[in-house]
Amino acid sequence: MIRDHLQAFFALRGFPANSVIVENIGLLETTHANNFNGNVIISLVNVEEESTLKNSKAYTTWPDNRARYQHPPVYLNLYVLFTAVLFGDATHDYYEEALHRLSAVISFFQAQKTLKSSDGTLDLNLELYTLTFEQINHLWASLGGRQVPFVMYKVRLVAITENAVLRVVPLIEEIEDTQHPTA
Repeated sequence: MIRDHLQAFFALRGFPANSVIVENIGLLETTHANNFNGNVIISLVNVEEESTLKNSKAYTTWPDNRARYQHPPVYLNLYVLFTAVLFGDATHDYYEEALHRLSAVISFFQAQKTLKSSDGTLDLNLELYTLTFEQINHLWASLGGRQVPFVMYKVRLVAITENAVLRVVPLIEEIEDTQHPTA
């Protein structure tokens, strides 16, 4: 979904068709590197559970006065890396072009902080995520080495749920007093 929205924006900006791909940037130093050249690569680098929403209720009430119990959704934060990969001979300034494409990514998300799926079932909230120099060093070391122009975004509160109902019970409408007065 992110790729499709970003690709449409890139097409309006005159970038080559299909220049945004979803791939593991850790494969940059392998034989797959030629597939990356000239593209903006979208890579998922971390998944984190949103702990503040971990203890949500396990039931929902319906108009038929019944409660449906199911496991609550898992809310996730996704850390997504956008890298601009352009390399070649020394006759062209590929680094400057990579920075230009990266600035287009930032421009897009500055204007589109929330992306909606075409069927309306998913909203992705994106915010720029800044790494420290130490975190950058660890990130690129774990991805295999060579650092290329990049920006990271935190995609907030992606809800993952299986709509399997565990049980359906009637709602409690009144409480009866079952205690007998003592004499």
